[in-house]
Formats: sequence, structure tokens, C-alpha cells
Amino acid sequence: MTAEPVAGLRVFAPAKINLTLHVTGQRADGYHLLDSLVVFADVGDTVQLRPAAAWSLRVDGSEGGHVPAGDDNLVLRVARLFPDLSAALTLTKDLPVASGIGGGSADAAAVWRGLCQMAGRDADAAQLLSLGADIPVCVPSGAARMQGIGEVVTPLAELPALHVVLANPRVAVSTPQIFRALARKDNAPMPDVLPVFADAAALCDWLGTQRNDLQAAAEALEPQITQTCQALAALPRCLLARMSGSGATCFGVFATAKDAAEAAASLSSARPGWWVREGALGSMQAKAAPRPLS
Repeated sequence: MTAEPVAGLRVFAPAKINLTLHVTGQRADGYHLLDSLVVFADVGDTVQLRPAAAWSLRVDGSEGGHVPAGDDNLVLRVARLFPDLSAALTLTKDLPVASGIGGGSADAAAVWRGLCQMAGRDADAAQLLSLGADIPVCVPSGAARMQGIGEVVTPLAELPALHVVLANPRVAVSTPQIFRALARKDNAPMPDVLPVFADAAALCDWLGTQRNDLQAAAEALEPQITQTCQALAALPRCLLARMSGSGATCFGVFATAKDAAEAAASLSSARPGWWVREGALGSMQAKAAPRPLS
């Protein structure tokens, strides 16, 4: 990798969707063990990086008002892993905060990708796990099986094309609170070998036999999550509706872009106060690659 000579970079931070999320244990240090099928959406945030004399962060976008821009922001914590660089960062937020679709982790991973290109090297990504369990899977932004506490990421190449409607009822949930509320933490993992899926319907049929082990606890804390999944499941041609991550964002899977677009328009009209987006679902590695600012 060579250093990026242009004035700056733009990096897309795609939303992370947990199609499954099995909680399979808890380590002595308190970290939970997971087994999750993760994909990414072509819906997300954007980070711009411009070389500067000192680090700075500006946050804008439709969801930017909910994001603190101080030193504790995950984006700046990642930036400080590059002591030989400094840049002015602009984070444009379209993903809701604390919403179960990896917004903060995706932003941090986007900054990581951009700074690696600006530095002309691949830095040690193992450092990222201490900042957030979702960041390692968000760095490549490809479809993957995520295991352990997030450090075991196995790329998945053979998933059928999917389309999605994402919906958040505008409630924020606390991930630690949901983990504390779990009835059990030693649930079964996914099968050792995942099936090969002929199409979106076959994948969703199989996903229906799997779980998000956080969903029941999240629904008990925030009943609007139940209502959101029910609203998605009721949309025409929805193949599967489930909560992502620790919520409160839920997703509905569709076989075609037309089905997803029509469903999103219908849901937005019926629930104007919700955050609703539609898009493609799968691997977003190419879309998430840093690009020169024009």
C-alpha cells in the first residue's frame, strides 16, 4: 500500500446487519461469546479525511445531532492509533445512534481504512477489538461469520443477493442492559458448516430456524421493537423480519430491489416518525473502499 497523495479521502461506512446473533457463552472477564452471520447494507454514514496540523472532528448529517464530537468519540479513538498522522475528519451521519446496526463501529472502521491508505500501510487491526467488538468485522465490510467476542471473522463468499428495509422506531437501547437481561447465555451456535443457499427465499427459510438471542430481552425493555418487526413482517413479499444486533433497528428481507423499495415507501407513509431506509444487502467491500475527494 502506498500513501495517498491527494488532498483527502471519502470513505463509506455501511450499516452492519446481524442476520443471526447467537449468544453462546460468557468468558470469565465478562465478555460474551457470539456466533453471528453478518452482512452489510449500501445504507450508511460517510467519513471525509483531510490532512491537517491537528486532529479534529466535525459531525453533520440527518442523525448528526445525536453524536458527540469530543475526544471519547470512537472515530477519534481510532485516529489516535496513528500517532504519525493528523487529519480533519467530517462524519456525516445517516444511521441512528445506539441502533444495533454498527453505526459507531462502521464509522470507526471507515476511519481506519482511510488512515491506513493515507499512511501507506496496513496497521495492526488487532488493536481495534479493545475499542469495540464489532469493529473487526466492519473493517472489510464483507459478508462474514463472526465468532468469539468478535475477533474471529470468517468471510462468506456464497450468499444470494438480498434486499432490505431497515426500520428504527426512534428508541435507543442499552446493549449492556440487554445482555444483563438475558435469560441464558449458553445457547447453541449455528451449525459448524453453513448450508449453500440457492436463492434469497432459501436463505430466509434457513434464517427462520436460527435466532437473535438478544431480541426477546430487547423487546421486553422496548415493546416498540416487537411492533417494528411485526410491521416489517406484514409488508408484501417480506421473506424475514428480525431485530439486528441489540436493537432497536429491525430489518425485513426481500428478494428484489423493487419489492424493498415499495415496502419502504409503504412503511414510511404508515410510520412517518420512524427511521426507514431500503437498499441492497451483502458484501460492501468495494463500496467501502477509500476514494479521493473530488
